[in-house]
Amino acid sequence: MTAAATLTPLRVHVVIDSMGAGGAELLLADFAAGAGEAGIELSVSYLARHDAEPARERLARLGIEPRWIEVERLVSPAAVGRVRARLREIAPDIVHTHLAYSDALGGIAARSLGLPTVSTIHVMHIDPGWRESAREQLIRRVRQRCAARTVFVSDAARQAFLARTGTPPERAVTVHNGVIAEPRPGAGERVRAELGIAADATVVGMLSVLRPGKGHEEAIAAVRELRAEHPDLRLLIAGDGPLRAEHERAAADLGDAVVFAGYRDDAMAVLDSVDVLLHPSHFDAFPTALLEAMSASVPIVASAVGGIPEIVVDGETGALVDGAPSPAAIADGLRPLIADAALRSRYASAGRVRYEQRFTALDWALRTRALYDAVLGARTAVRP
Repeated sequence: MTAAATLTPLRVHVVIDSMGAGGAELLLADFAAGAGEAGIELSVSYLARHDAEPARERLARLGIEPRWIEVERLVSPAAVGRVRARLREIAPDIVHTHLAYSDALGGIAARSLGLPTVSTIHVMHIDPGWRESAREQLIRRVRQRCAARTVFVSDAARQAFLARTGTPPERAVTVHNGVIAEPRPGAGERVRAELGIAADATVVGMLSVLRPGKGHEEAIAAVRELRAEHPDLRLLIAGDGPLRAEHERAAADLGDAVVFAGYRDDAMAVLDSVDVLLHPSHFDAFPTALLEAMSASVPIVASAVGGIPEIVVDGETGALVDGAPSPAAIADGLRPLIADAALRSRYASAGRVRYEQRFTALDWALRTRALYDAVLGARTAVRP
């Protein structure tokens, strides 16, 4: 008997800022993949349109057609009215908002209709600029008034938020994400051939946007150090972002030892092409790439920051490097795995087991369904 067979169907409407290539947007398809078996009937609206909408395409392949709410300005009474009209049309049991503008507009619109709302915060690092700080304070006030629960993707993100804002802890909950990541055995051969990487090279991969704090600069320096010991070592950087040109210049002297693959929509194929996933981020709430790597049976070397230690078990599924890592610390973390194929295999197998036990899309959907039920149960209990 499936989980859905024992659960009353629940109509959930998601409001999110866009259907772009951000982590929160792309993860919606993973959630949708597990939602049906958790008894969740999912529908989606979004606020801003972009030329490329990969998240929309992923949802459409699952039979969910997100609808654009035609708002001209994201901060205006008219925008609230359009979101309100959409929610009134759908009449869901509960509204789930993701990202700042949706938290504000969706929260206000849902409250005006008497619809219960939960909001997920996907990050734990806030830009220190005054504009971002002011916006965060405004959104937080709306969220506190409108959302029955604020959801965090890791305990670390929740604790950081509580310490910074003084939010009542009983209204802040952690729900770990999951993914519907299917391994692609054999696909890595094609990726290596496409990128000019030898079949017998030892490949360390990075899957993250090229922006400050992701550790690409330190990773390139670490590979420069390790190449003397392992001349067949390659660093494969999959992703794009504002710092790509800067990192390409920094790696120019390494020649083909560093390969910039750009944005890829075949993460599982890329993971099949690498021997180790490296994630030396300076801050991260709960990086999806680590869940995908465990699903693909790829061992991990990552920094012990944010929610990463909630994913990677040091010495069991990978190696954790303390703090925001230096090039020397990254090199030290990589060195045993580069040299020892048996160690890589042991970490990879343990990672796959941990993924199956904790981080599948169905696990995520069931955890979230339990939250929805708690919110609706509490709401029913206090009604006269």
